[in-house]
Amino acid sequence: MPHSVTLITTIAVSLGLALLMGLIAHRLKLPVLLGYLTAGVILGSHTPGFVADMELSGQLAEIGVILLMFGVGLHFSLDDLLAVRRIALPGALVQIAVATAFGAIVAVSWGWNLAVGIVYGVALSTASTVVLLRALEQRGLLKSVNGSIAVGWLIVEDLAMVLVLVLLPPLAGWMGVDPGHPTPDQSGSNLFTTLLITFGKVSVFVALMLIVGKRVFPKLLWHVASTNSQELFILSVIAVAIGIAYGSAMLFGVSFALGAFFAGMVMRESDLSHRAAQESLPLRDAFSVLFFVSVGMLFDPNVLIEQPLRVLATLGIIIVGKSLAAFFLVLLFRYPLNTALTVSASLAQIGEFSFILAALGVSLGLLPVEAQSLILAGAFISITLNPLVFRIIEPAQAWIRARSKLALLLERSDDPLAELPTTVASSYVTSHVVLVGYGRVGRYIGEALAKKGMPLVVAEQNREVVEGLRKRGIHAVAGDAAEPAVLIQAHIARAAMLVIAVPDTLRARRMIEIARILNPPIEIIVRTHNEEEAALLRKESGGEVFLGEHELALSMTRYVLEKIVPDNERRK
Repeated sequence: MPHSVTLITTIAVSLGLALLMGLIAHRLKLPVLLGYLTAGVILGSHTPGFVADMELSGQLAEIGVILLMFGVGLHFSLDDLLAVRRIALPGALVQIAVATAFGAIVAVSWGWNLAVGIVYGVALSTASTVVLLRALEQRGLLKSVNGSIAVGWLIVEDLAMVLVLVLLPPLAGWMGVDPGHPTPDQSGSNLFTTLLITFGKVSVFVALMLIVGKRVFPKLLWHVASTNSQELFILSVIAVAIGIAYGSAMLFGVSFALGAFFAGMVMRESDLSHRAAQESLPLRDAFSVLFFVSVGMLFDPNVLIEQPLRVLATLGIIIVGKSLAAFFLVLLFRYPLNTALTVSASLAQIGEFSFILAALGVSLGLLPVEAQSLILAGAFISITLNPLVFRIIEPAQAWIRARSKLALLLERSDDPLAELPTTVASSYVTSHVVLVGYGRVGRYIGEALAKKGMPLVVAEQNREVVEGLRKRGIHAVAGDAAEPAVLIQAHIARAAMLVIAVPDTLRARRMIEIARILNPPIEIIVRTHNEEEAALLRKESGGEVFLGEHELALSMTRYVLEKIVPDNERRK
């Protein structure tokens, strides 16, 4: 042909082989993710046969990361991010420090110097955005408290990695580069200036997005929607996502992923954000497949044969060391066992920032090529095993709780937020409403009941939300309402109604079971996402089940008020 078709060839072969290997993995009852990664290994330069264009594959994968992070931003408001800042910010920073220390210790024991160990450890400390979000979406956890904490944690990690990538070149001279590499400017003033410029650029970008972007882009979306052209609407969504991500990287030094996330957050201010998320979903899924294929292309299977013990040590830091650090940190902040297990499973893998950092480390002479191979092997295997790690959450939780002493030690038995104050009058926790979840739907219901002066107890996993409710005079307990102790503290045995406003069917079923045992005649109202789950919940709860979000909040609130508030009070 008279022109190059490298791009088309790369896309066609990558998607075609990913489909084939994904089907094989599914037939073998393995995660389809493993099929995508295997397709990448086949197309990579480390295996015989056709070799795809690595650079083009990497750029296509980056588009997948942009679209995925944009979609997350559409569902993740600034309030959600701020609500978990007390655990996400210190938790992520401490976990990065712990993982870096583990990596440095192991690297030094292998005979590498401390500088190599630090860079190696940092590369193992940050999880993959794409893998985390796909795992949370597949399990319906993205909008849950556990999902919000995990996403907030990862946003802090991304910000930290942006800073590391900027500071590593000027620090390379101090850390000791290889003689064959150019030595960057080692002056303290240069380092301070670089740090100041980086913080300044990131601050300006965030300020522009939150002040200007929140006003401009939602209006743009409405203007395009008024044309009644679906093609223009989809085009505007994709153009904003990729345009802002590109501009943030070129002008402010922010990563594509972080720029796209903030683009989604400002677009969420529009009432059309749900439509934007739905119509961009097919593109997000297609390009995220290319991300996993590109990871497979980088992996050299020979490292498993040549360095098996070092690969195992690398995996140990990623899956065990880093996850245990996150697990105990979450418990230290007095969050439930389920939250600790979910967050630690979410972080038990590494991805895109690890690749970028490893490549930069090699180019600066701070990492040997062997270290880069180990990091890539760790990424490939940890991404493959991540679905299995998530499946272990339930058995691990059951195992821990089966050993009462261990369970009591890990749960927050002395947590003042885990039980109602002794000053709460008995009459207030009799014939009251127990509301599980105080997110967008739960908040709407709670405020409606509060305005009517109806007795209410909120059960919420987010401790900051519980603290805020108590300051407003609303009775609330912190914890996972799928655990009997939390519903007992909410006095479910004497409640008139249980309202489950969290869209987690598995946990909702547990709550219904506990409530029926402790209070058989209780009225139960449940929220869910689809008709299949709704039918199951109606059968188990014997109550009303509502689907959706915004309209659901209105209809659910109306139903609760009709059931719990006397007629004369409703008419006021």
